Amino acid sequence: MLDGLKNSLSDAIKKIVKSSGIDEELIKELSKDVQRALLQSDVNVRLVLEITKHLEERALNETPPPGLSRKDHIIKILYDELSKLLGKESEFDFKAGRQNKIILLGIQGSGKTTVASKLAKFLTRQGYKVGVIGADTYRPGALVQLRTMCEKSNVEVYGEENNKDSPSIVKNGLKHFEGQPLDVVLIDTAGRHKEEQDLLEEMARINKAAEPDLALLVIDGTIGQQCFNQAEAFHKTVPVGGVIITKLDSSAKGGGALAASAATGAQIMYIGTGERIDDLEKFSPTRFVGRLLGMGDIQAVLDLAKRLENEGDDVRMKRISSGKMNMEDFFYQLEEVTKVGSLKGLLDSMPGFSGMVKNDQLDQMEDRVSKWRYIIQSMTKDEKADPDLINSSRIKRIARGSGWPEGEVKELLKNYKNSKSMMKASKGRQMQGTLRKMGLG
Repeated sequence: MLDGLKNSLSDAIKKIVKSSGIDEELIKELSKDVQRALLQSDVNVRLVLEITKHLEERALNETPPPGLSRKDHIIKILYDELSKLLGKESEFDFKAGRQNKIILLGIQGSGKTTVASKLAKFLTRQGYKVGVIGADTYRPGALVQLRTMCEKSNVEVYGEENNKDSPSIVKNGLKHFEGQPLDVVLIDTAGRHKEEQDLLEEMARINKAAEPDLALLVIDGTIGQQCFNQAEAFHKTVPVGGVIITKLDSSAKGGGALAASAATGAQIMYIGTGERIDDLEKFSPTRFVGRLLGMGDIQAVLDLAKRLENEGDDVRMKRISSGKMNMEDFFYQLEEVTKVGSLKGLLDSMPGFSGMVKNDQLDQMEDRVSKWRYIIQSMTKDEKADPDLINSSRIKRIARGSGWPEGEVKELLKNYKNSKSMMKASKGRQMQGTLRKMGLG
């Protein structure tokens, strides 16, 4: 997906990761690399200059929060700015106990009919009951195609092959589904162009007949920045509440389509990444940026960084960084790791760690964290506050309480002591310390 942009941005990140130190020259070089990568992916020049200006200013002036190195912080800033470029994560608020109506709009060839069947499958998998109305009366075979694809999801399609009046088909379709236990009714419409005024007027009539809860604009990812004008024209006719980008699997201009559609104010809600009926996914800017850079799901790191920034327990942080960490502090850090997802996802998303640890090792580490949590929960309050109190008889009691052998309790105590000394040596760099104490450093 967008391989050129992915490779260029990954190379820019590697320069930061491998550098011996961060200075103004390196930050400006990163900014130029990012500019070049985005421009080559057809992103609007104004947006490119805006994002790189913010990148430079923040990288030069911001102080990393406790627990993040300067390198990690600069990479977090890049993720933040790229994510802002792509808009916010958005999800349709389905109302329970009623039929939620979604209309699909777009120009010819954007893939609306395919998207309608993919979205029907996607929503069905989420547990919603879905019906579809085929109101594309212009393209021969559209209704047959829609029915064939929706059969795979056992979704009923209403259509009238001999009726060319789309608004009446929508009215009849809604009447047909009325009373059925459906959560969502999807309405597929004919493709039209911003210059085709009569078709745009028909779209307004369809919208009036449907009274949809959401209008989704389907945009072909291969048209790049052109999608901005298309989106604007549709939005003036029918208020667009969300965007679906298709054909991102093969598009060199996908960056332009993503950025331009986000710039219209309607958030990207789904992206199509292939031809199969399952190749539709909910769009998350942060996850998309993480995957784009080949570094896994960066949302985990961003969430952790945000919690670090908002960390109000200064006493705890000072205690950890000074090497006076107790078992409750150790447990707190284990909890932070489990909140951000699997260790594999965390490591894959962190600069310098992606792919360095084998899957079987990661599985062992996740098992270890799970055991440690039970063992720590089996300790008394005094033992958590001062683990040096734990002698052989206490180890036996903790082992019985946690359901794990005494050897596991001893292993935990050994790692706790190692982590305590390493946290002191690393002066509180929490993210690295967390990894080290799990045997990764």
